[in-house]
Amino acid sequence: MPRIGKARDGAEPTSVEQRRRHVRILEAAARLGSEHELARVQMTEVAKNAEVAIGTLYRYFPSKTHLFVALLLHRLELGADRLPERKPGTSAREAITETLVEMTRRFVDRPRLASAMLLSNSTAPASVVPDSTEVRRTFHRILFERAGLDEPTEEDRNAVRLLSMLWSGLLVTYLNGGATLEETEADVRRSCDLLLAHLSE
Repeated sequence: MPRIGKARDGAEPTSVEQRRRHVRILEAAARLGSEHELARVQMTEVAKNAEVAIGTLYRYFPSKTHLFVALLLHRLELGADRLPERKPGTSAREAITETLVEMTRRFVDRPRLASAMLLSNSTAPASVVPDSTEVRRTFHRILFERAGLDEPTEEDRNAVRLLSMLWSGLLVTYLNGGATLEETEADVRRSCDLLLAHLSE
């Protein structure tokens, strides 16, 4: 289990150069997380790969957990912009289903990195790692936007909240070798059928 460093927020980049440095750190973490298991990813190596001082790295990301949760959020935001257009005539439930299937395929394409991000997010207390809350909000927002639901009901929100937790579990099962990709995609579809049966249109 990754250790969570200091209970503080990371600094937010404000200048253009700081934002570039921030992205370089995330890209370096993605490269190293794709090559090694989370326990073997060292913050000193991330800093070296990103060409930043170790103090700079810790200023933005107080711990490895902060770093990989932020990376998960970053990849969710980037991935949302690259999803295929929703097909005409697709229902809200179908739109969410196809979005999750597509996200599943993209997410597990780099299994070590996917495991690192999921493990970090699942062990991150929201009071210590605020990005973990933002990951959940962003994930829900992506699904509602894809479904075309500008004003989801409480029932809609509950269904998507449960679906997001179930989806994470299905990914972990696949990444741990407990299911094939085909079985995982089929379970994603079944989960959507069950939990989104009464989704608003």
